[in-house]
Parts: sequence; structure tokens; C-alpha cells
Amino acid sequence: MRLYLASTSPARLTLLRSAGVEPMTIAPGVDEPAAVARAEAERGPLPTAEIVQLLAQAKAEAVVGARIAGEPIDGLILGGDSAFEVDGVTYGKPHEASLARERWHLQRGRTGVLHSGHWLIDHTGGAARAAVGAVAEASVTFADDLDDTEIDAYIATGEPLEVAGAFTIDSLGGPFITRVDGDPSTVVGLSLSTLRSLVKRLGYEWTDLWS
Repeated sequence: MRLYLASTSPARLTLLRSAGVEPMTIAPGVDEPAAVARAEAERGPLPTAEIVQLLAQAKAEAVVGARIAGEPIDGLILGGDSAFEVDGVTYGKPHEASLARERWHLQRGRTGVLHSGHWLIDHTGGAARAAVGAVAEASVTFADDLDDTEIDAYIATGEPLEVAGAFTIDSLGGPFITRVDGDPSTVVGLSLSTLRSLVKRLGYEWTDLWS
């Protein structure tokens, strides 16, 4: 069974590979701020869990009907999105060093929740047949003795600028995290246990995806 990952996230790709799955990656090309703005214009402000699920679904659906090397998609399509929540405020990728610094000053010594949305489409036989989704959550606690020198050095690497919440757990940011409650892979970018559950809900076995 082939898994198509509607994402260009290196972290998600590495995570799946470490679990024995070699996905084919496809850039979904979704304008995320515009998608959220449209949804909130219709429904009002969305909680973090609904935002990540909305974007995960949009990414997966954006590649339905795509062709890879001239061949139609034949397998499962996975869309994913992540965001970090502190004090009820949703934080995505900061993109700018100044914003990343502000977030680290806010979150050091504290606990926030990483929300990871998943949307899985059964596209076997070259056509969309069914879809399921779920949001996984994991609380993340940061070191309370983290000083400004360490924060500035971390931001200078550029790593926190393009990740949800301005941190990683599987790379340079790992030593600044003291506790994770929930599936640790959720913090990397997708919950492997949640994805396994979705695969089974579509009638397949997780081991069908092993490469």
C-alpha cells in the first residue's frame, strides 16, 4: 500500500521513514492563511484543534487527482498540520526571528499544547473512496532555567523560524524541553499512533504501509 504525503515537511518524512514507511511526497500548494481566513469569515474564530484539522484536510484534498510521473495516485493520501497553543492563543510558524524570540520568552518554564491535525483519504484505484480525520494533542513543558543566551543562539540557527511553536523536539530544540505528555511523535509533526488508527478505520492494516 502506497502512502502519499501531502507535505514537504522534512520532519514528517523522516518520522514516517523511521516507522518503516517510505511515502511519496507531494507539495499541496495550499494558501494556509487564506484557508483559515475563509473559514473564520463563515464560522467565526476557530479553536486551534479545528484550524489544524481544517488545514490537514485542505492539504490532502488539494492533491486528489494528481499524477506522479504520469501515473494516477493509487493509495492513501495523508494531509497534516500542526500548531502550538499557549494561554488559548494559536501559534504557527513564526518565520521571523523577532517573533520566535517573543514566543520563547513567553513559553520558557511553561507548558503549552501541540495540536496535530490528520486527514487520510483512501485513493486506491485512482479515485477518492473515503476519508477520515483526527486531531492529536500533546502537552509540552519547557525548561525554566533557559536563559536569553541560549534562546538567541537557538534562534540564530534558523531552525525555529519554520516550525509550529518555534521549536522542535527531534533536533536542536530537544534539550530545552523537559516533559511531553501524549504521543511524542505528535510534537514532531504527526502522531504515528493516530495515523495507525486512521489507517485501520479505512479497513487496512498499518503494516500494509511498511516498505
